[in-house]
Amino acid sequence: MGQIEWAMWANEQALAAGLTLFLDPPPRSAAGAFVCLLEYPRSKRQKGSTMERCGQRYMTAVLKVFGPLTRNYYIRAILHAALAVPAGFLLSTILGTVCLGIASGIYLLAAVRGEEWRPIEQKPRERPHMGDTIKQPPSNPPPRPPADARRKQPAEVGGQVNPIPVEAE
Repeated sequence: MGQIEWAMWANEQALAAGLTLFLDPPPRSAAGAFVCLLEYPRSKRQKGSTMERCGQRYMTAVLKVFGPLTRNYYIRAILHAALAVPAGFLLSTILGTVCLGIASGIYLLAAVRGEEWRPIEQKPRERPHMGDTIKQPPSNPPPRPPADARRKQPAEVGGQVNPIPVEAE
């Protein structure tokens, strides 16, 4: 089995926490919006392919500008823990606080294991050349059975034979 990529779990958890905090009263909704903007772009997986979120490339460009501040999962773990502490004192934000605390712990685990945020780079699409897509027609006809096998047998000439005798009344 492969190694678990903890950062992907933390990303989903933190995004859920950010959405929960965003829907709370105004002081916490600003923190929720910040967490959502930070967590919306997914990181590129170490192995395999990564499904990019819709519109992720725009936020990825913003996160790449901040460099190590957004790449390092230690910083994200501390940031999420710091945002979770004040939210814990309000009953209405307890769900978002718990989710953010869990995400902070998972990010800390990911940082200890050496993971970091890497942007999903778009590969330039190569357009097929017109000469490469047009194929030559076949030079030989398809194989056919021998001529005597192609001739109809006498039973086939008259049509079907009914195995049950039919009498006209």
